[in-house]
Amino acid sequence: MAKRDFTTSRRERARTIAATLLLAALSLPAVADDRAAALSSSLPPALAEAQARFAEAWAEAPLAIARGLFVEGEVTGFGQYTPRPDATFAQDDTLIVYVQPVGYGYLESATGHAIRLTADFEVANASGQILAAQERFATLESDARDRQREFHATLRFRFDGLRPGAYTLTTRLSDTATGESASLDLPFTVTADPAPAE
Repeated sequence: MAKRDFTTSRRERARTIAATLLLAALSLPAVADDRAAALSSSLPPALAEAQARFAEAWAEAPLAIARGLFVEGEVTGFGQYTPRPDATFAQDDTLIVYVQPVGYGYLESATGHAIRLTADFEVANASGQILAAQERFATLESDARDRQREFHATLRFRFDGLRPGAYTLTTRLSDTATGESASLDLPFTVTADPAPAE
């Protein structure tokens, strides 16, 4: 599991907002390959046919984000996360976002089949003003012999300088294989840091 650090900043009323993002992407083996592979497997005929139809539906579907939410703690695998009970954060909190894209395409690689997605982000205040943004700040990738259908990414955001108030974090994924993109909007609230104890 690879991690990368990314930093960007914008000014809001002469204050700098810095965002540090750490990315972790992990995928698990697919349960289905293309139609030919499914039908030529040793699975029971009904299951093989169901997997073949699923592969066909996947190929026809646009890129989408099946699941995207704020989580807490460590994400240990596909679907293995703890949802955050609310979207309220202190000014020094780290925002952790879990995403499950679907409908992505595949590129040929030395291993077999490659997933290549890029990610952009924006943070906007309640009036829609963009306070921080960066295109292609991360690449989500995986290579395997089979076409993987279970793939997720964990993104960590830390914004320094956001005042207490309501905001929206928009993450956009773009698929290198198909040229398609999909966006996820997550509203959140920043509260004032507690006053230091005397």
